[in-house]
Amino acid sequence: MEACGDRFDVIVVGAGIMGSCAAYEAAKRGCRVLLLEQFDFLHHLGSSHGESRTIRTTYPEEYYPPMVLEAHRLWEAAQSEVGYRVLTRTPHFDMGPADNKSLRSVVVNCERQSSVNVRLLDRAAVDEMFSGTFRMPEGWIGVRSDAGGVIKPTKAVAMFQALAIRRGAVLKDHMEVTGIEKDEEDRGVRVSTATGDSFLGKKCVVTVGPWTSKLVKAVSGHVLPIQPLHTTICYWKIKEGHEHELTPEGGFPTFASYGEIYVYGTPSMEFPGLIKIGLHGGRPCDPDRRDWTSNSGMLVAAVGSWIEQMLPGKVETDKPLIIQSCMYSMTPDEDFVIDFLGGELGKDVVVAGGFSGHGFKMGPLVGRILAELAIDGAADGVELKHFRLGRFTEDSNGNAKDFDDQVSSHLHQ
Repeated sequence: MEACGDRFDVIVVGAGIMGSCAAYEAAKRGCRVLLLEQFDFLHHLGSSHGESRTIRTTYPEEYYPPMVLEAHRLWEAAQSEVGYRVLTRTPHFDMGPADNKSLRSVVVNCERQSSVNVRLLDRAAVDEMFSGTFRMPEGWIGVRSDAGGVIKPTKAVAMFQALAIRRGAVLKDHMEVTGIEKDEEDRGVRVSTATGDSFLGKKCVVTVGPWTSKLVKAVSGHVLPIQPLHTTICYWKIKEGHEHELTPEGGFPTFASYGEIYVYGTPSMEFPGLIKIGLHGGRPCDPDRRDWTSNSGMLVAAVGSWIEQMLPGKVETDKPLIIQSCMYSMTPDEDFVIDFLGGELGKDVVVAGGFSGHGFKMGPLVGRILAELAIDGAADGVELKHFRLGRFTEDSNGNAKDFDDQVSSHLHQ
């Protein structure tokens, strides 16, 4: 593939983790790549910023663990290429009622993954393994995995952008895309921006996170069931004398708690003496009209109660000391959308979105998939049937699941 001037082999729209990884992978293939971002690079207005994201292989769905394992390999490869790390390895710990369908599915999937070292734990074993840090209720079980970790998201996005530039990609920010259309004369796709710029590409990849539904509807008329959620991230003060035991060096894991609410957390890393513990959920929002001053009282109360029960005596629960904002892009089934846009744009435009609060860890793999779809018309070694756009035409709820949704969207409304 060749390009000159404002002509490119692949134009990637959206420079979050997915778009930055896609630009890197396409550039690595020798393509002339353009990466466009509507805001500043490394902005904090979407879903790819902040201090930490977890990586875990423990999923209720059987198709995600192999993807995470491959993503893990790609994270390590990228770090080796760039010369610094964005991923800190830790154990991962899931817990919940023994009869919770989601957690039972996690256990079944773990048993299928021979390459992942996992242990099923009762209350006594949890007390012994974590020195009494976690206090699970009666009737709960735990699952401990070696394949956990914490990713530094802003640093990770910057890493893939740097690697893309090394490979010859062109990056432009403050380029809000307003049009994507077929260019029959040049047999490609013309991408137009609010600045009046226009770029021609053989293929286009759309990865704009919470803006996916808006942009796709504007350029194609398709209505995608991707709902942005405004979510809040909380950092709580660790009680004096317990700071070290809640760090990676102290053996503390990333964790997820199934139950009436889904609570997640990471070890104390980015802010010494504070620990990130949050509710996996949020409230519906318009990404262009967010209420930055919305009351988070219900979230604080729910997470504070969880901390008092599960980490007694370890963390102050009156209020979090730091609250940050982020967004999820939710599909009805909490599965990704990775597919050709179709219609008049056919296979010339690939869209990826709806990562539903659990996609960041798979960014390197998703980026490779998107590059392969754009360049080759197919992705190698990954089953994408669960991520088809057409599933919502067949059933508005998407993929059928035997367990409840993980993300809470009612506590913040």
